Amino acid sequence: MTLVEPCNLYECKIGDYTFIGPFVEIQKNVIVGAKCRIQSHSFICSKVIIRDNCFIGHGVMFTNDLFKSGKPSANEEDWLATKIEHNVSIGSNATILPVHIVANTVIGAGTVVTKDIRTPGIYAGNPAKLIRKIN
Repeated sequence: MTLVEPCNLYECKIGDYTFIGPFVEIQKNVIVGAKCRIQSHSFICSKVIIRDNCFIGHGVMFTNDLFKSGKPSANEEDWLATKIEHNVSIGSNATILPVHIVANTVIGAGTVVTKDIRTPGIYAGNPAKLIRKIN
């Protein structure tokens, strides 16, 4: 693992040959696979799994709390999981809600992913929409 400080890593698992840029926060109960690249200023909250060979651009924000009660929940049982499969690239300043993103997918810069992505392809927009499929 290559780690550029300052960054905050809390009780997370990071795979071999993964790069973590400066000003990244990765909270507890996060798993980041091997050969990933997490660029600067990204935030990866609890209950996120990122598989191998993924790219997370600058300033990508993950969330696990949908504010169902109208405010943030301090109860971890209310938090939801996110799963990012192998070979996923997420562009800078994307926001990823608690979802499942299938392998071999590209998420464009600034995209907001609000629902599971089950078809490999290129997605962009708010909310994310399929631009074209990837074979």
